[in-house]
Amino acid sequence: MTGERDAPVSGRSRRVNIMPAKDLGLVTEGWDYVPGQVSVRRVRGTDNRIKIQMRVDLGVLQMEARGRPDGHHPYGHESLLEYHLARVAAYRQMNGTDLGFSLDQKECREIREETFQYYQRYLANFVLEDFEAVARDTKRNLRALDLCVTYAVEDEDRYGLEVYRPYIVMMHSQSMALLAMRQSAYRTALTHVEVGLQAIRTFFKRMGQGKVFRHSGEAQVLRTLRREIRRHLPVDPIRDLRKQLRQAITEERYEEAARLRDELDAILLDPQVRLEEQGQTRE
Repeated sequence: MTGERDAPVSGRSRRVNIMPAKDLGLVTEGWDYVPGQVSVRRVRGTDNRIKIQMRVDLGVLQMEARGRPDGHHPYGHESLLEYHLARVAAYRQMNGTDLGFSLDQKECREIREETFQYYQRYLANFVLEDFEAVARDTKRNLRALDLCVTYAVEDEDRYGLEVYRPYIVMMHSQSMALLAMRQSAYRTALTHVEVGLQAIRTFFKRMGQGKVFRHSGEAQVLRTLRREIRRHLPVDPIRDLRKQLRQAITEERYEEAARLRDELDAILLDPQVRLEEQGQTRE
C-alpha cells in the first residue's frame, strides 16, 4: 500500500509517495556495524546465486560473487575493463598498432569507479578467506591500472590509480602465498612473496621513491608473511634446493631444473639471505 507525506520544498510542501519496500532493518537485525571492523557474509540471493554482503554504517553493501560486483554488463561485456581491452584489440587489429588509442577523462573516471567495486569485493573475500577470489580480483585491478597508465590522455588519469599499486600487489601476493600454504607448498608461497616484494620495490624506484620501499607498510606485511613461511621450510632450504637442482640437471629434467632455479633465485633475492650466504662462504 502506498502512503504519502508532506515534504517542505522551497518554503512550501509537496506530496511525497512512500513506496512499499523491505525495511533494511530486517537484513541488519542482529548484525551490528562495528567501526574499524570489516564484517562480511555470504548469502544466497532470490536468483539462487551467491552474494557477498558487507556491513557498513548505514546498512549493507551487497555484491555479486563473480563478474562485475554490481551485476552490470557494460556494453555487453563482463566489465568496463574487458570492454576497453576489446577496443584496444580491435584498434590494434585495424591499425597494426595501438599507437593513437587513448582513454579520455570520463572513461578513466568510470574505470576508477569500477576498480573500487572490485576492491570492496576482494577485501570482503580476504576476510572470508576466499584467497582464490582475492587473487582473481587483484590481478584484474592490476590490469586496470596498466590500462590507464598506457592509454590515458591526461597525467592525472594515467597515475590516479598508481598510488594503490603497492597495496594491490601486496594483496595479490599475499593471497597467492596463502593458497600455496594451504597445499603445504611453502617454497611456492615464498616465491609469490618475493615476486610481490620485487614488484613493490620496482614501483617505488620507478616513482623516484626508492628509499620509501624499506618502510612501506605493504612491504612490511609481505616480510612478516615471509618469516612465517620460512618457519615451515627445511633448516637449510638453499642447500636442499641446490642439491635438487644438480640432480635434475644430471637426470636431464630441465623443466624441473628451471623451476628449482627460479625458487633458489627468489630466496637469494633477500639481502639478509645473501649476507648469510656470504658469511658461510667466508667461513
